[in-house]
Amino acid sequence: MTHGTRSAGPAAQARHAVVVGGGLAGVTTALALADAGMRVTLLEGRPRLGGLAFSFRRGDLTVDNGQHVYLRCCTAYRWFLDRIEGAALAPLQDRLDVPVLDLARPEGRRLGRLRRDALPVPLHLGRSLATYPHLSLADRARVGRAALALKGLDLADPALDNQDFGSWLAAHGQSARAVEALWDLVGVATLNAVAGDASLALAAMVFKTGLLSDPGAADIGWARVPLGDLHDRLARKALDSAGVRTELRTRVTSVSLDEDGQWTVEVPGETLRADAVVLAVPQREAHDLLPAGALDAPERLLEIGNAPILNLHVVYDRKVLGRPFFTALGSPVQWVFDRTEASGLREGQYLAVSQSAAQDEIDAPVAVLRERYLPELERLLPPARGAEVRDFFVTRERTATFAPAPGVGRLRPGARTKASGLYLAGAWTATGWPATMESAVRSGVSAADAVLGALGRPRPQALFEFEEAA
Repeated sequence: MTHGTRSAGPAAQARHAVVVGGGLAGVTTALALADAGMRVTLLEGRPRLGGLAFSFRRGDLTVDNGQHVYLRCCTAYRWFLDRIEGAALAPLQDRLDVPVLDLARPEGRRLGRLRRDALPVPLHLGRSLATYPHLSLADRARVGRAALALKGLDLADPALDNQDFGSWLAAHGQSARAVEALWDLVGVATLNAVAGDASLALAAMVFKTGLLSDPGAADIGWARVPLGDLHDRLARKALDSAGVRTELRTRVTSVSLDEDGQWTVEVPGETLRADAVVLAVPQREAHDLLPAGALDAPERLLEIGNAPILNLHVVYDRKVLGRPFFTALGSPVQWVFDRTEASGLREGQYLAVSQSAAQDEIDAPVAVLRERYLPELERLLPPARGAEVRDFFVTRERTATFAPAPGVGRLRPGARTKASGLYLAGAWTATGWPATMESAVRSGVSAADAVLGALGRPRPQALFEFEEAA
């Protein structure tokens, strides 16, 4: 059975695009193209949409595979939430406020906070930094000077991509303590790498955009419902309403260009023909589907490394944490979120512990992780000491993000390929952002823009409003 061939009649004359991959990049591309009046088919190999930001059932609980957050400066992801009518389900903080617990300090004096005031940049963080108890007075002063130096970097300078952030911080007077208590506190969660393993270009982009652009840029948002409600259920509803044909459990076996200039996409039992194809899949999968000559150096895609994220899930018989989340110093624990309400838990409390840059622990047995982390949570949360652990389980994303290593910028391709009508999308493409939900959505917008431009179709104004807001 063949779909996508053009024949007489106005409906049949609509240009057809096939989008391969149903993560945020693919769903964004499909919605954008459908909004512009194209006929769109979205193909996803998994039984659900959402890519690496999804939910699953465990007994009576609905569990996210990992804790995902976004910032107010993530204008593309915020557009996506609006487009699928999910913004109210993933609200932002009114004002940045991050509780930081330091186990090296005496109990009762462990809490510090990183929060902003309603003042212009960089004064919005001045009071918080001046009173941050986890840094010495000298470190606080040096952090301020480094932040100003960071603000002065030109993100368009290609030389930044070849330097590592850790060396830059050391050269700008940042102590190991300052790196641990501030720079890595933010950087590991956003980059999925410690400073020494991260490209200065990507790190500078994160800090300049999140902390040094607009006072509210770093306000944190996260889903108060399971991610599947947003990225699968609401996304599917939006796709259906837009007229997108969505096929799950459908793996693409090949993509090729016909002699008549149309694309052929093969899936088991069907051949689809299209005017444009967007590969919105991980870089290795894209490499395997690319026709010869589509990229000058396709092997570069295989040089983009991956970085893992480990998530530990703990269900207690009582409430042990009185705030929505916190982050920790002096402990292997990184970020801890309360997922009780979102998961549907009726009694007790469910905490998700998110461990980025988890290369050393991603394959550790559950028993080892339990033995290592439950005592740490008891040290951080005194109410946990008398609580019963009703469940402890682990989710592992071994290829959660691309590794933001120095030099990765030259490996990341743009949306356009050398093959007319073939485009790339994914958080790993050249968005200028690290591997975040924001990067994924931006890549989908770029791919859709490239398709529409090549076909001479007007781009929907609403789609690109976030660019002006950025």
